[in-house]
Amino acid sequence: MIQILLGLMALCVLFFLVVIIRDVNRFVTVEYRIPYRGLKKSCCFVMLSDLHNKQFGEHNSRLLEAVEECRPDGVLIAGDMLTSQVSGSFAPALETVSALAEKYPVYYANGNHEYRVKTDTERYEDRYERYAKQLRRAGVVLLENESVLLPETGIRIFGVEIDMDYYKKLRKSVMKVSYLNSLLGRPCADEYNILLAHNPDYFQTYAGWGADLVLSGHVHGGIMRLPVLGGVLSPALRLFPRYDGGLYEEGKSKMVLGRGLGTHTLPIRVFNPGELIVVRLEPERGN
Repeated sequence: MIQILLGLMALCVLFFLVVIIRDVNRFVTVEYRIPYRGLKKSCCFVMLSDLHNKQFGEHNSRLLEAVEECRPDGVLIAGDMLTSQVSGSFAPALETVSALAEKYPVYYANGNHEYRVKTDTERYEDRYERYAKQLRRAGVVLLENESVLLPETGIRIFGVEIDMDYYKKLRKSVMKVSYLNSLLGRPCADEYNILLAHNPDYFQTYAGWGADLVLSGHVHGGIMRLPVLGGVLSPALRLFPRYDGGLYEEGKSKMVLGRGLGTHTLPIRVFNPGELIVVRLEPERGN
């Protein structure tokens, strides 16, 4: 009996190892269609987050080909394309984003990893400054608490960069709408406001601020996904996080939360492949 149990345990361990290896090295394309009455015309965006220097094929060829198949009007990046390792290379992130910028308009908002590299100059020196300079040279629009208007569609894209206090483990800091106003100003009601906000925990505040659509990442799908229960663990070390991936609504606001593409620290994904997000915005017709 003991030998049978040990054999079953070994099979279970092997099964999970196979799942982890498979899920860490693949991604799926997930599409959302979002109607909105104020849009001037339809448009399609691809959203990437949490690549963490991961490469799917040489020079990220599989990822770039998947983006091309979507034929987007632009690429939106919701942060953490790199990993904030002192001795690590940012080259994979830089190469991938620069390659995207050769074909599409790219709008990039920082996640907590970029923000850490940017603000902790004692450890990282001028690495963020050099990274950002090369991205801008490639044509990438960095949105560091800034916005850009796309006049043909009436869409304004904001990129918010929040303090590290809002990424603390085990507890959630209170974020007020006034804090977002201090960073971004107030959105215009006559525009369709997309907010690139890496941390989805503050969706209610983003909605209260006036975001029509929030695009987020950070949670990595909860690392492991279980039927019914969903994602198991958030980066803040909270079990079964409220926001783990998918489409959420708060009043008139919507949030698309991608499960990211790469991993860091714990290179684990279980029943949780990476995601390339496609958002198709369509004008909603009145009755």
